[in-house]
Amino acid sequence: MTTKPLPLTPELHAYVVAHGSTPDDVMRDLVEETRAVLPAQATMQVAPEQAALLTLLTRLLGARRAVEVGTFTGLSSLAIARGLPDDGRLTCFDISEEYTGIARRYWARAGVAERIELRIGPAGETLRELPYERHLDFAFIDADKTGYPVYWAELVPRMRPGGIVAVDNTLRGGRVIAPQNAEDRAVAAFNDEVMADVRVEPVLLPIADGLTLARVR
Repeated sequence: MTTKPLPLTPELHAYVVAHGSTPDDVMRDLVEETRAVLPAQATMQVAPEQAALLTLLTRLLGARRAVEVGTFTGLSSLAIARGLPDDGRLTCFDISEEYTGIARRYWARAGVAERIELRIGPAGETLRELPYERHLDFAFIDADKTGYPVYWAELVPRMRPGGIVAVDNTLRGGRVIAPQNAEDRAVAAFNDEVMADVRVEPVLLPIADGLTLARVR
């Protein structure tokens, strides 16, 4: 038996954000600048309720070492970094100096820049620079969708037992049921791969565009 989630109307979404996910001035300004400067790409930002969840998850895990693949203008990395202790470290992987230039300014404004290391380059290659040992507490994947299997393959062996891998956009606007393009097909195949992976305990949450959380055994 299943229980269908409520349809999230704009009014209900506003209520959700106002009751536990309200962005502060730094996050609000970052969202507004991204929309103004990069209107065509602004939907790449995580939703405010996702940002709040990322901070909470990081704190609940007691995470000290985290990784993000796909930083864009820095909203998700800002949320993760805020959940880390002062000596925690988040390593971000992205390919754009332009987008992450915005991120750097807001990391500094939020007082978390010292917790974040940014590595520019194709993540399928730069992830291999991480120590090949089970040392990561938390990882967030939100980059090019066809690359998800590669990022997953590099990160899962590096997660400590009990660590969490979070993956964004795993519903693709509902199109995973009937894929319409290469990215839809890639995510649908990736979701099947995650479900079959005996190294993890996954759950796919219908939050924003779909968020998979996988606890590593």
